[in-house]
Amino acid sequence: MNLLQQYFPELTPQQLKLFKQLETEFRATNEAINLVSRPDMDNFAERHLLHSLGIAKVVQFPAGSTVLDVGTGGGLPGLPLAILFPDVHFHLVDSIGKKIRAVQFMAAALGLPNVTAEQIRAENLRTKYDFVVSRAVARLATFHPWIAHRFKPKASANAGLYYLKGGDLSEEIAESGLKATVTDLSSFFTEEFYETKKVVFVPAK
Repeated sequence: MNLLQQYFPELTPQQLKLFKQLETEFRATNEAINLVSRPDMDNFAERHLLHSLGIAKVVQFPAGSTVLDVGTGGGLPGLPLAILFPDVHFHLVDSIGKKIRAVQFMAAALGLPNVTAEQIRAENLRTKYDFVVSRAVARLATFHPWIAHRFKPKASANAGLYYLKGGDLSEEIAESGLKATVTDLSSFFTEEFYETKKVVFVPAK
């Protein structure tokens, strides 16, 4: 049984096929433009796919909702989440053009109609979303102001920021002054990589 099936037994054969294809596309893209390090590429399913899907252990995005992925880089966590939640729309943004072009190419190759990717800084966006996701782009105190006003006024109950971070976050959360809930991914995944990995949830105002 593959790693994703182990933790997400509800995945369909089509979703498993898409995850495999994403890894193939990502590997090819990574040769051309360095999206992740070589050791990380060798452990792609464990360190990137599963890590991205860790958010889904904390929140289930309802069908029809919208999710913004800030600083998506090579499409993480947005692309894996878009495969997992085909009825949710994902907007992946990054300030680096070549990365966004790579993401656009991969989303097209995988045939993901629920993904749009754009080269733009989060603070320049005008659209509102139900959820924001990101993978350790900056300290919370720096990051949160970029997205604080990006939430729909009548967002769903668990709307907010789901931020993938590692290490001891008590000082960083205190510095931000935000009301944050931290979930340890080691509660769900037994791999050593997840011992210090967390999802930080900051509710939409």
